[in-house]
Amino acid sequence: MSLWLYVMGLISMLSLATLAWLVSILKRDVSIVDGVWAMMFLAAAIVYANGGEPYRGRTTLILALVLLWALRLSGHIIHRNWGEPEDRRYREIRRKYEPHFALKSLGIIFWFQAGLAWIVSMPLWPALSVPVEAGAFDVLAVTVWTLGMVFEGIGDWQLSRFKADPANHGKVMDRGLWRYTRHPNYFGECMIWWGFYLFAVPAGAWWTVVGPLLITYMLLKFSGVTLVEQTIVERRPAYRGYIDRTNAFIPGPPKRGTPASIPGKRRDE
Repeated sequence: MSLWLYVMGLISMLSLATLAWLVSILKRDVSIVDGVWAMMFLAAAIVYANGGEPYRGRTTLILALVLLWALRLSGHIIHRNWGEPEDRRYREIRRKYEPHFALKSLGIIFWFQAGLAWIVSMPLWPALSVPVEAGAFDVLAVTVWTLGMVFEGIGDWQLSRFKADPANHGKVMDRGLWRYTRHPNYFGECMIWWGFYLFAVPAGAWWTVVGPLLITYMLLKFSGVTLVEQTIVERRPAYRGYIDRTNAFIPGPPKRGTPASIPGKRRDE
């Protein structure tokens, strides 16, 4: 397991991030980094897979899972944001770092996210480059990954359909998976990366737990639940009822004694 291979993964991510930055200058919209985020992992995964031992069935399986996850997530985000103005989060950052935000965004947006992605991708490095015979950990890894894909994929699909119906304007999405967790897509993303981590354990790379721990922290405290909900109650007071009866992250049955639906509008992640 070569450290240089891991560094090459970072270089691939930074290269893709830089290309996305150039496009963002032309479009004057740094939101495109969200659509490129998952593809950074795919770029690094290809580097890890090609820099290790010759392809084996296990390597092909893991690489295929990364490909499926990256294409689905990137496709969903690009489709969701197509034709929309720059995301409010990035508009606020743009105002904060003007003048010359276009140049500054290369570091504070694109390279910063590439660096985070590199750390999160750590389990993929040994999982794809160290030859290991398939075993029980792989079965567990695929199971956890599949659980994550179900929650993330179905959660995104349900929310997209809900928002596309004009009759739901001003309502909280509390149906389907959203009835059991306020963020099924974030929960799913977390499970996906714990699944990838389980592929790394048989290679003796237990220490790559840094990757899933970081993405879990980000989803709970940095760019996920906390970011979405830090102002939503102030902007939409009715959302508090949804918070009171529904788990924030780990799915669970709705708490009793609250209505099935309340007015308000959930902010899309």
